[in-house]
Amino acid sequence: MNRCRLTIYYSGRVQGVGFRYTTKSVAAGYEVVGVVRNLADGRVELVVEGDREELEAFRRAIQDSEVGGLIRHEDAAWGTATGAFRGFVIGG
Repeated sequence: MNRCRLTIYYSGRVQGVGFRYTTKSVAAGYEVVGVVRNLADGRVELVVEGDREELEAFRRAIQDSEVGGLIRHEDAAWGTATGAFRGFVIGG
């Protein structure tokens, strides 16, 4: 299995609109683990690990969800999975 880490910073109207909860709900349909959290600068950070194809499908599902239209920009970076996560959670 090709396990990767995907980190995405979302900007736009992504706080106070249920973005994190929608992302957690979408994550339930994929074999991914990680965290989604609000940042002080108004962005949302998503750090997620799993198979690269699964992560790409999860990313598209977020874009296609009801909060996808609120995203103005996403800054994504790929890395090596660290195994630091157990499940998918909403962070502070």
